[in-house]
Amino acid sequence: MMKRVLLSLVCCLLSVVALPSELSFKVKSKYLNLPISQDAERRKLTFQAKGVDDLNVVARLSPEPDYWVFKDLTAYKGKTLTITFDGPEEALSLVYQADTIRDAQKMYQERNRPQFHFTTRRGWINDPNGCIWHEGLYHLYYQHNPFEREWENMTWGHATSPDLLHWTEQAPVLFPDTIGTMFSGSAVFDKDNTSGFGTKKNPPLVYAYTADRSDKETQCIAYSLDGGMTLHKYEGNPVIDSHDKWQTHDTRDPRLFWYKPGGWWVLVLNERNGHSIYTSDNLKDWTYQSHVNGFWECPDLFPLPVDGNANDVRWVMYGASNTYMIGSFDGKVFTPESGKHRFSTGTIYAAQTFNEVPDGRRIQIGWANIDHRGMPFRGQMLLPTELTLRTTKDGIRLISKPISEVTSLLKPLYSSEKALNGQEVNKALQPYQSQDCVHLRATLNLTYATSAGLRFDGQTLVDYDLNHNTLNGQFYSPQDPTSLSLTMDIYIDLTSIEVFIDDGLYSYSMERRRAINTPQRPVIKGFEVWGTDINVTDIQLDAVESCWL
Repeated sequence: MMKRVLLSLVCCLLSVVALPSELSFKVKSKYLNLPISQDAERRKLTFQAKGVDDLNVVARLSPEPDYWVFKDLTAYKGKTLTITFDGPEEALSLVYQADTIRDAQKMYQERNRPQFHFTTRRGWINDPNGCIWHEGLYHLYYQHNPFEREWENMTWGHATSPDLLHWTEQAPVLFPDTIGTMFSGSAVFDKDNTSGFGTKKNPPLVYAYTADRSDKETQCIAYSLDGGMTLHKYEGNPVIDSHDKWQTHDTRDPRLFWYKPGGWWVLVLNERNGHSIYTSDNLKDWTYQSHVNGFWECPDLFPLPVDGNANDVRWVMYGASNTYMIGSFDGKVFTPESGKHRFSTGTIYAAQTFNEVPDGRRIQIGWANIDHRGMPFRGQMLLPTELTLRTTKDGIRLISKPISEVTSLLKPLYSSEKALNGQEVNKALQPYQSQDCVHLRATLNLTYATSAGLRFDGQTLVDYDLNHNTLNGQFYSPQDPTSLSLTMDIYIDLTSIEVFIDDGLYSYSMERRRAINTPQRPVIKGFEVWGTDINVTDIQLDAVESCWL
């Protein structure tokens, strides 16, 4: 009798607590396709195969998917892969391997797919990582959740480009492990093989990244011997564990570079309330040197000539929000001379500059948390910009302009050098209202100390209040303080807008929002200039071609 009672109790418990479902098969194809629904609960998903590190993530597998994501199976080819899912068996049963990505034929043609900004094929992206040029290619790594369009499972995604515009997405390179999930970091070319990871004939690319877990964040090293396509984690990780020193979880985002005057490597690390400087001879053993208060996350530190003068060089230090200081750096200590300043606002965050750019330009790329409504991906990179230092009426300031390569995407539609009043401008640009991806450069000239500006499809892009000296609510004063003019350089993609003012002295970005047309508030499609007795000069309107063609 007692045995029957116990058996009945066990059966009852099994009916309440679902056992993990399991799928096992020999890998013969390149991709694993997985069904995802944002309404499904996140459940543990594990991948196991002999000779490959276990991967433990969470995923919203569902028998009624909103969309499909994929996992590259290259590392598992020929092996038996076992997948365990702590969720409904009917969801796992839909998972299948194939040599193609589910719905690949629709990629880059989706309704809300940005056409000249980088987005991942599927899933979530945020901070750019490991930005470097190497052997003819720009490498962009990034924070990535391959399993859904929201943040989680931090992995390093990877894309390459010959020109910073036309990107090819590669397989992810760093996955969560027992030390933590893969947070932000950077890359250098160790041409003299100081790390010993490579050889003199085949020196490595070396990467620093943060491993994040619930109790602390530590800094780790990885390297590549095949040009950045495959990364190997250093067995001696972590190389920096500063949790006890700072008594905080927040020690992350290592930024690497070579300090030529001293002949050593520098690592800039955000720790608690600012950026710390570490140095090393071999990229493995690091010595703490100094700390600068006042920054949060994603540090960068680099030299730039002032007004192009190689004999007058300053160093720029900034954090994730693009606030920056200008100063000097002796390889161990950064000494601020001015700041904090800010040159860019809006959606931009966690921007990073590229190492090893062959022509010496300091090129930055930033992340924007853009939704792309209805799409199986979220987030994008903004346009790559060239950073320079310029002497202004307020002192030396950082300037950000789209890289020159962007002009290769522009196809002229309309131009006018003469002054046109607001009504004439709106009429002249009206024939091009159906263009979805456009670039407009023009100078707005005011005659009254009142606000004037520009809308596109009813969304305000520029609102310049000359009385209060504000531009979209931010204080802005032109170089000539008596000027009544403002030069606008505007790039409009399907889901985002970037605006560069007065040749990059100030810039901002925003999500593109289509205004709702109502009888009470009709929306003018296309561009609409507004203001009292304004005129517009030097108009250049271009279509922007897709990077995905």
